[in-house]
Amino acid sequence: MTFIELLDDSGRFDAEYGATGLSNHLPMALAALKRLGADDARLTAFAKTYSARLRPAPAAAVWPAGDPWRAQLGQPAAWPAYRHLFLHWLVTESADAVLQQALPTLLQGCGAAAFHGLIRTAYAVQAGHGQELADALAYWACRWLDLGALPLGGTQSDPAQLLKALVQPKPVGDLIVDRMQVAARHPAFGSAIAGLRLDARTLPRLARQAARLYARSGNFTALHLVTSAQALGVLLPFVDDTEPALAAYWQACAAGFVASGAVLRRAPPARPWPELVAAALASDDDHLIKLVDACRQAQALAGGADDWQRAATRAIQGAVDCA
Repeated sequence: MTFIELLDDSGRFDAEYGATGLSNHLPMALAALKRLGADDARLTAFAKTYSARLRPAPAAAVWPAGDPWRAQLGQPAAWPAYRHLFLHWLVTESADAVLQQALPTLLQGCGAAAFHGLIRTAYAVQAGHGQELADALAYWACRWLDLGALPLGGTQSDPAQLLKALVQPKPVGDLIVDRMQVAARHPAFGSAIAGLRLDARTLPRLARQAARLYARSGNFTALHLVTSAQALGVLLPFVDDTEPALAAYWQACAAGFVASGAVLRRAPPARPWPELVAAALASDDDHLIKLVDACRQAQALAGGADDWQRAATRAIQGAVDCA
């Protein structure tokens, strides 16, 4: 099957699987593999292996006529209705127009499902696949995450300095998003992150900080900070007023840093990109595939320093901290 045919076929699966509601990574991993150079045979083989864990999509539902699209934000059971809403929206308006209207609201809950709504939407945009974009936006909407008042108006330019001040015990929770919510409710959290000045350098700095954290820890939560930063870079061009979006991402990212409880070690020496890409193409680990793809994209944009190359190296060497 071709990449597009596989994305078409992936629409028959639910957005989550397993008893705890893990995110379905099939369309995201397929898009990452395609960008890394996988041929149709490799894509088909991956889809066959990965889809064995998935469950069928729930029965179709119709969005209630006249209801505002924000009416069911954060309600997981609303995914089928949101699929209907966003698919109809994308039929009546261009993808660019839908993104320009929906993203300002969705980005206020960008930590949804441990950033997977954000990440899946970015992959769908890059793939140019309408049904997958509708499904991704629907997943983001139904898992939309409110972490409280946004941090605006700070003066500190370097997020790394503020992250050092976020000292609190690693939050308890089985899922990343549960620990993020606990972290954001800590009495000192809001004041600790309020000092950041948001500007064009904020996202690149957070992206590099996430890459360094993952390279030095192999931490599973940190991996999602790397891939989400890359995803936000894909979507920000569709947003006119970026400051609230950056504020929401900074808030969620800071919660993710705390939620990781990462134990720092020495980062590995960077391996060459051909070796890293070959390892990702041969892997059935969806997170490793996405991490290598995101790091390669990020380093191509940033140039120079190899923070992302070391992060990708850490992934193929095997994570050392699975929190």
